[in-house]
Amino acid sequence: MPAEKTYDALLVLSFGGPEGNEEVVPFLENVTRGRGIPRERLAVVGEHYFHFDGVSPLNGLNREIIGNLESEIADRGLDLPVYFGNRNWHPFANDTVEQMARDGVRNALVFATSAWGGYSACLQYNEDIRGMIAHLAEQGLPAIEFTKLRQFFDHPTFIHHMAEAVQEAVAAVPADRRDTTRVLFTAHSVPLTADRAAGGPEDAHLYSRQVAEASRLIAQAAGIDDFDLVWQSRSGNPATPWLEPDVVDHTRELADDGTRAVVVCPVGFISDHMEVIWDLDTELVAAAEEIDVHVERTRTAGQSPEFAGMVLDLVDELVTGSAPVGLGDVTVQGCTVNGAPCRPGCCQVSRPNSRTA
Repeated sequence: MPAEKTYDALLVLSFGGPEGNEEVVPFLENVTRGRGIPRERLAVVGEHYFHFDGVSPLNGLNREIIGNLESEIADRGLDLPVYFGNRNWHPFANDTVEQMARDGVRNALVFATSAWGGYSACLQYNEDIRGMIAHLAEQGLPAIEFTKLRQFFDHPTFIHHMAEAVQEAVAAVPADRRDTTRVLFTAHSVPLTADRAAGGPEDAHLYSRQVAEASRLIAQAAGIDDFDLVWQSRSGNPATPWLEPDVVDHTRELADDGTRAVVVCPVGFISDHMEVIWDLDTELVAAAEEIDVHVERTRTAGQSPEFAGMVLDLVDELVTGSAPVGLGDVTVQGCTVNGAPCRPGCCQVSRPNSRTA
């Protein structure tokens, strides 16, 4: 039996988000760097942040995940300090890895806060890791080997948690609307070119297929026979084709056919990101009220202790060399070392315009 592999830290790597009105435009400048978008336009784009006093929920939610991870690590008797770094805002990943190197970390695991394949969901985190490695070398600090945890869209813990959330939301629909209720699974839309590139030429459209598979598994576990997969939060050039149908457009079409309530499961988001509390809880709800459709949105998985347990189960797979646990039939990848791509040509497209905070 092979010896167990040892790791000396876990880095939670995420997108980042502002935590005050004065941080919104600088944050968006980081997100859109290289695209030539003027500050005046970014102030308009940042409307959804200003609605919440400039505070993205993402950093706070990630700190909750880290707190749960630290509790679960203590319960399991592990010696695995947890660090937190972001791509686009404080705490910046480069600053975090400097501290890790000074603390003596040499072999770190990386939990990227995404369940999926695709450029924004997977490959961009590999680019972050390569940037972190280069930054350590530029600073003359000791090198760290980074191993990224795999995708978990079909992990039993994730599926069962979201199935329970769907069941709770269905039960919360007003009784007089339950017979005309439709269940919708929603995830962040991406350009069709990005989805085609996800998985590489031999496993194309990996992102949308993974989302569809997770939706199917959750619905099956929740006892839901009929549901729709929709997309949300598209941005950028309106002429660029993105994954459809849009959640708001689809809800309007359902209303025309007699639907009086929708149960919306934001399967594509592990926490209540800005896309959840603004695009769904604010914009979708407002549009639905105009057409007399009740919206019942499910909770997300990230803040539960079970989710932290799942992350550490992914760690255990690597430590013990055990086979990945999953319920689906769609490719699971994402576990690479030092920012290597999952396979040659995987997810290689020009950077899509996307906001995910």
